[in-house]
Amino acid sequence: MRRAPWWVLLSASGAPVLLVGASAISQVLQGPTYNPAVETLSILASYGARGYWLMTGILLVLGVCYMATAHGLREAALPGRIALAGGGLAAMALTLVPAPLSGGALSHGAVAATGFVLLAIWPALAARHWRRPAPWGLRFKVAIVATALMCLCALWFVFELQDGKAPGIAERVVTVVQAVWPLVVAVSCRVWAGPGGGPIPTES
Repeated sequence: MRRAPWWVLLSASGAPVLLVGASAISQVLQGPTYNPAVETLSILASYGARGYWLMTGILLVLGVCYMATAHGLREAALPGRIALAGGGLAAMALTLVPAPLSGGALSHGAVAATGFVLLAIWPALAARHWRRPAPWGLRFKVAIVATALMCLCALWFVFELQDGKAPGIAERVVTVVQAVWPLVVAVSCRVWAGPGGGPIPTES
């Protein structure tokens, strides 16, 4: 029996594709006044932004993708699945507290930070015990490295927010890495033959 259903590949791949695609379209809609290197993705989802409805809808779908992936990753440890689903809920909650077109908003920042943290720590929480056979993406050392990388990216983003030179670039790196990792784990679960190393059956 496979360690993840076939549809988990759809939900896991949908997150990065929709995130990158929607942000690119919203950036075009916003026009040349928007600087993606300096301005964050939150600006594209602000009230008054030309891509507001697109980004709001994508945040809702993104949250559903994360939660569906968390449900489908049966081989992952439960705390990690809960953290991944929590990251999805945080993405959806951002639609209730959109950032202003200029300046900051404490409520938006708190929800965004919660989402970043949950999506950064879920790989480590999802890892199986280091002595237990597991798909590549759920192996203890791999998961720890993934979480460490995401935490470093998040710290870079925080630094750039203070420095003001390239917060948009840093945020895009963080969000893409966090969106891609569930797909990496899902693929590793789908192709894993299990402890016995035998052929992978074809049923889902």
